[in-house]
Amino acid sequence: MVCQMTMMPNFTTIVNSETLEDTEILRKFSLSSTKEEAFRALLEKYQERVYWHIRKLVITHEDADDLTQETFIKAWHNLNGFEGKSQLYTWLYRIATNHSLNFLNKKKKRFFLSIHDVNKELANKLDESELISGDEIQIKLQKAILKLPEKQRLVFNMKYFEDMSYQDISEVLDTSVGALKASYHHAVKKIEHILTNS
Repeated sequence: MVCQMTMMPNFTTIVNSETLEDTEILRKFSLSSTKEEAFRALLEKYQERVYWHIRKLVITHEDADDLTQETFIKAWHNLNGFEGKSQLYTWLYRIATNHSLNFLNKKKKRFFLSIHDVNKELANKLDESELISGDEIQIKLQKAILKLPEKQRLVFNMKYFEDMSYQDISEVLDTSVGALKASYHHAVKKIEHILTNS
């Protein structure tokens, strides 16, 4: 699992976050006396979901772990400014998505790679990773997803694996629901084509 966050308070008390609604987490975070308790609850509630969202984008555990930590560090610094115009978890997903895409773009620029080469490297890591479990069809599916354009890959992962509503995905990606439905449809067709021709 994801290791404990760094550069934030050292949390030792376990909080049963299932009993804390997002509104209660935000209320407690706004008070200095319960700020750390609220943040522990936020971690308990969303850390694993955010980690796997990032992991599907960057593939390796180490990179996903680092980016998850960076996501929650940014959340720690910006949570007081959260205006509640979106849901808390879609706000976290937006931070996580932006961090992940920036990471992949930096990797592409650092090594003068095309996005195709970066995706090929990620596909190779699928084969090598001990932490990726699953049968051959799951590995083929993941490799097919890596061949999608970035936006379609994001939409497919959030809709197919996380069963997010188009409205929630719209909040994360700042894209209209109609455009997201079209992206998902095209992604499904491309994946079907890749799988039937591989």
